[in-house]
Amino acid sequence: MIAKIGRSVNLYGALAYNQLKVENENGQILFANKMIETANGHYSVAQLAQSFAPYLIANRNTEKHTLHISLNPDPKDKVNDDKYREMAEEYMREMGYGEQPFVVFKHTDIDRNHIHIVSVCVDEEGKKISDKFEKMRSMNLCRELERKHGLISATDKEHKPNDKIFRPVDYRTGDMKSQIASVVRHLPNYYQYQTLGEYNALLSLFNITTEKVEGELQEQLRQGLLYIPLNKKGERAGHPFKASLFGKSAGLPTLELHFTKCKAALKDHPTKPTIKAAITIALKSTSDEQAFKKQLGEQGINVVVRRNDTERIYGITFIDHNSKTVWNGSRLGKELSANTFNDYWNNNIKPDIKEPVELQSKISRPNDADLPAEEPHHLFDFLNTTEKHEDGLIEALGGLLPETQSEDYEEQDFANRMKKKRNRKRGQK
Repeated sequence: MIAKIGRSVNLYGALAYNQLKVENENGQILFANKMIETANGHYSVAQLAQSFAPYLIANRNTEKHTLHISLNPDPKDKVNDDKYREMAEEYMREMGYGEQPFVVFKHTDIDRNHIHIVSVCVDEEGKKISDKFEKMRSMNLCRELERKHGLISATDKEHKPNDKIFRPVDYRTGDMKSQIASVVRHLPNYYQYQTLGEYNALLSLFNITTEKVEGELQEQLRQGLLYIPLNKKGERAGHPFKASLFGKSAGLPTLELHFTKCKAALKDHPTKPTIKAAITIALKSTSDEQAFKKQLGEQGINVVVRRNDTERIYGITFIDHNSKTVWNGSRLGKELSANTFNDYWNNNIKPDIKEPVELQSKISRPNDADLPAEEPHHLFDFLNTTEKHEDGLIEALGGLLPETQSEDYEEQDFANRMKKKRNRKRGQK
């Protein structure tokens, strides 16, 4: 189980975020400790806030007085409501908040049920409750709760790199914003790419694409990005989402900074010659697209081919999951541009490319110093066909990318919307 502790100055926002889940039937209030009861057992945000008012009035000088805690068991754990209540009570008691008013919400809108706890960290006299060694105490307490309630240990999970914790978006399961957010917030931290086209090639593995949009705002030309979910055929499968919904890291300005940084890093990247050699050898030794992709897939290199309506190949991108780099074909060399592959696979014109004999032996020996220490083996089976098999993709990327926290962006987005609303009200006064 993983515990996340957040602090803020906005009690109303924390309560409203969770209560909105309840009102939309995506959550419920499981437990209320030292809270003013209502006649029918239902609460509004204002009614919940009343229980905390005396503590905030007494608050002396603690700026971030609001606690917003989430307890997240492993998705495979089957935790019933009674056990959630018991764990919440024990967690708050052991962390020093057992005598505080707090309310426990259960969220059910994603496939990973979990609970959120909202409270305040100042006591009745307005003094701040000690948070010394808070993270360490919380981690130790989570391990104790795992043992006591028979839950899967988060520390054990960290040592299983193939856990299925990262997946392509699936428009059929809904909650597209959370699904897209869990992808786009992490990719820039792990992969290097130099253009929007290369970024889109990587996103296509997750059934996502982006489009640049332009418009005028206050007589100034503005640019932005839209994120669009795709089906397995690469066709649009839902309405677009503005990049601003997923935070600054998903926006065009931040991506352009990433492009610039990667351009410098990839200029003389040490793995570039080896990747180029692997592609050249595969092109020389195969006769069709499927065999070509299969051979490179065995070495952990994904091939993304772009075609127009007449099936002409106008773009080809190579994604090396070992070095986590993305390469447009022409960036590796003119002989590996889209025209070369179109001539070969569509017109049967075999390319006249010299095979890099000096590197062939290096590619065939997985223990060579010039190659990554890890062999791709079965982790990259999903790359060997033109179709994306979800289970394979999860296994392949599960060890490369961190466990997604799909609700983080939702909380931030909710806070941003409330902030804009407050600013509008102030502007009207």
